[in-house]
Amino acid sequence: MRLAVYPGSFDPITNGHLDVLKRSLQVFDEVILLLAVNPNKKAAFSFEERLRLMKEATKGLKGVRVDSYAGLTVDYSRKVGARHLIRGLRAVSDFEYEFGLAAANEYVAGDIDMVFFMARKEENFISSSMINELASSHVDVSSLVPEAVNEALLRKYGPAEPR
Repeated sequence: MRLAVYPGSFDPITNGHLDVLKRSLQVFDEVILLLAVNPNKKAAFSFEERLRLMKEATKGLKGVRVDSYAGLTVDYSRKVGARHLIRGLRAVSDFEYEFGLAAANEYVAGDIDMVFFMARKEENFISSSMINELASSHVDVSSLVPEAVNEALLRKYGPAEPR
């Protein structure tokens, strides 16, 4: 079985994340969507909320498991027997960050490869931080996130205003 780990802070999970996840399922038999705990990031949603939203968003997706881990993602990958990490790329700035991350991961765990999926053009501007910024400014983001996430955003920030 070909197993991969797709780590992230998923604050919140977006349709862009789900697109990368679904496309990775065409390559791997199983993908673990991993809520990676990063103490340096200030999250808009709590750990529990993000985990619940990830599970809700992936309900019914065959071959997906949702989990969490505090520590190096490569350590988690070794623990579960995964040899590949999934990452999404939206822009050149993503590439620069991911290039550095890939080098660090190779230094720590040269036996685990990173596999990159390019964002589709209609989703290349979607990021969790952009979603939070738009929703907190009362912009309708319902077409950019799973339904459960949209409901959570509405509870957190209130309804969208007509534009």
